[in-house]
Amino acid sequence: MFHSALPFWADHGPDKKYGGFIEELDFSGNDAELPHKRTRVTCRQVYVFSHAKLLGFEGVDALIERGGDYLANRAWLGSDGGFARRLTRQGEVLDPTPDLYDHAFALFAFAWAYRATSEAEYRVWAHRVLDWIEAHLREGNGEGFWHELPPKGWRLQNPHMHLLEACLAAFEATGDTRFEEVAREIVQLFQNRFFNRKTGALTEYFNDNWVIADAERGRVTEPGHQLEWAWILKNCSRLLDVNADDEIRALVRFSETYGLNAATGAVMNSVRDDGVPIDRGSRIWPNTERLKAAIALYELDGADPRPVITATCRVLFNHYLTSSPEIEIPGGTWIDAFDGDGRPQAERIPASTFYHLFLAFAEILRVEDGLVRAT
Repeated sequence: MFHSALPFWADHGPDKKYGGFIEELDFSGNDAELPHKRTRVTCRQVYVFSHAKLLGFEGVDALIERGGDYLANRAWLGSDGGFARRLTRQGEVLDPTPDLYDHAFALFAFAWAYRATSEAEYRVWAHRVLDWIEAHLREGNGEGFWHELPPKGWRLQNPHMHLLEACLAAFEATGDTRFEEVAREIVQLFQNRFFNRKTGALTEYFNDNWVIADAERGRVTEPGHQLEWAWILKNCSRLLDVNADDEIRALVRFSETYGLNAATGAVMNSVRDDGVPIDRGSRIWPNTERLKAAIALYELDGADPRPVITATCRVLFNHYLTSSPEIEIPGGTWIDAFDGDGRPQAERIPASTFYHLFLAFAEILRVEDGLVRAT
């Protein structure tokens, strides 16, 4: 984190010509020159450098400011439009669709920026983002929020999970109770709609009335999301005194039972709700979520997380975070995806992955001293 990834991305991540941050790099570590930028990528980079500052990494204030300025002055379309989903490299609006996922990460970014810098304007922006979500994305007569405007396709649990994560970050940073209230509401939505207590599986897709999607789509579950929810729910118990202990255990148990590829040791991208694999391949992020879930169980039940941390870090460092025979990458970067047989599938280096890696490794560092003392 400190000796390799942060120095590399502090230098290669910013778009020094057009502002904000670069979407993806090629395998030489140069700008891949994609014609677009997603708002969520800038949000995630603001988080990374804010958290890094809190952990003692110096010289990132300008990077936090760069991201905040890009969000406020380029991606924000005003009180009617919210945040655009995608911009051109030059900063023109390419896709103005308001997306709950992007707004959740904008709230997450501003919460962490405020926590890292104490700049009042970031707190103002955190409230502005939640104001917009409440005014435009909340379903008028039902539960939760629309995933985009105008709503189309299946309703999704995933952006709600990230909105919960963002509200927890904002509540921890500011103490403002409105963030707590929305967080509690989303926990209820998880317990009432998303989570199947009989199977331990997390449903991904729903119709407009929160009825599980039909046919095979409704049976899809992502082990990475299960593990991510487990860690977020543990934070709910810490910050909100919410008891989701049984759900945390069941989410992790399902993923550890059905979500691992025995051939590679990686967390599979998706399985069916009965555990049958759908996509045996694995991106980086489900594996980082396995690390966080192991720490959640450690803090919940005292379960020793070291076997999972050891096994998963071995997978990450031996495959994803190092060059392969097929692909050579610079230090501090990654090969983002492998297929079910362990062959690399990535075409470029996505900047968005840094959020997952940094948060997971920061969690390991957070509990490391306690594990050492315990043993």
